[in-house]
Amino acid sequence: MSSETSKPPLWLAYTGLVLTPLFWAGNAVVAKGVVGEIPPLSMSFWRWVIALVILLPFGLPGVWRQRRLIRQHWLSILALATFSVAAFNSLLYFAAVTTTATNIALINATIPIMVALLAWILLGDRTRPIQALGIALAVLGILAVVARGDLAVLTGLQAQPGDLIMVLAVFSWGLFSVLLRRQAVPLPPLTFLTVQIAFGTVVILPFFLVDLLFFSGGFELNRSTAPPMMYFAIFPGILAYGFWNHGVHRIGPAKAAIFMYLTPVFASVLAGIFLGERLGLFHIVGGLLILAGLFLATRTTELRRKYR
Repeated sequence: MSSETSKPPLWLAYTGLVLTPLFWAGNAVVAKGVVGEIPPLSMSFWRWVIALVILLPFGLPGVWRQRRLIRQHWLSILALATFSVAAFNSLLYFAAVTTTATNIALINATIPIMVALLAWILLGDRTRPIQALGIALAVLGILAVVARGDLAVLTGLQAQPGDLIMVLAVFSWGLFSVLLRRQAVPLPPLTFLTVQIAFGTVVILPFFLVDLLFFSGGFELNRSTAPPMMYFAIFPGILAYGFWNHGVHRIGPAKAAIFMYLTPVFASVLAGIFLGERLGLFHIVGGLLILAGLFLATRTTELRRKYR
C-alpha cells in the first residue's frame, strides 16, 4: 500500500478546515453570551485547565520522552505560550465584555495581516506592493469596524474598549506566530500543544487568583456555566487546533489560510441567531475591506511560493 493511500481522505482535511472557523466563531459568540456570568480570566483559566486534563493522557508520554528537549527550550516555550494560550485568549474574553461577537470575529480575521506586518517589521520579510496594499485595506477595515462607521469615534477617541482590546489580542497572536518562526521548538505536535497549554495555564494562574480574590469572585459551576466551559475547552481549544494542524499539513498553509475568511461569516450568523446582533453598514464595509486585504496578502504569498 502506498503512503498516499494510507493517508486520511482529503475531504476530512477540508471538513476540519470548515469546522475550525465555525468553532472559532462559536468561541466569540459563546463568550459574549456568558461573559456576564463567567469572568474573562475565569473563562480563560478553566478553559485551559479542562483542555489540559483531557490532553494529558495522550500528551504526557511524549512530554516525558522529550523532557530534556523541553528543559532546553523552556524559555522559548514560555514566551510562545504567553502570547498564544495566555494573552490571546484572555484578551479575547475581556473584549467580549464591551464589544459584539461580530466585531470580535471581524478583527480576529485580520490575524494573517498582523502576522505579515510583524514579520516585515521584526524579521525583515520582503513585502511586495500588492501585499502592502492588502495590509492597508485590512487596516482600513479594522478602523471602519472600530469606528462603527463614524470618523468622530476615532478623532474623539471614543472607540469601544473591547474593539481595542481585540486589536491587542490579534497583535499578541501575531507576535506568537513570528516567535514560532524565529524560536521553533523541535517537538512533535501533540507534545508541543500539551506543554504549550501547560505553560500558558501557569502564566494565567496568578492573574486569575488576583481576579478571583479581589475583583470578580469567580463564578458558580452550574447547568448554565458548565456547558460553555466544556465547549471552550473541547471545540475552539483541542479540536480546532487539531483540525487546523491537520489541514495545514494536508493542503498547505496558503490554501488553509483562506478558510479563516469563514470566521466572521459564521460569527455574524451565529450572533444574529443566538444574541440578536444585527449587521450594520460599517460591518459590511469593514468586512469587505478586511476580506479584500486578506485575499491580496495571502494570494500574493501563495503565488510567490508557487513560482519561487
